Amino acid sequence: MDMDDDLPRKGDDLLARLLRQDLAPLSVTELKARITALETEIARTAATLKDAVNHKATAEALFKR
Repeated sequence: MDMDDDLPRKGDDLLARLLRQDLAPLSVTELKARITALETEIARTAATLKDAVNHKATAEALFKR
């Protein structure tokens, strides 16, 4: 658990604003584009997470020797 997990998110947090956005006014095309953009961001975030986990495991293995 990260120490920042206990802190409240800032009011101008982009993710919080994204989650609160009213989707009703968006067209089908805009909704599909939003889904594509979000899926792309999920893939990018997952890749970064994988790299971070691998980096940590490599560092731990190096210092256990």
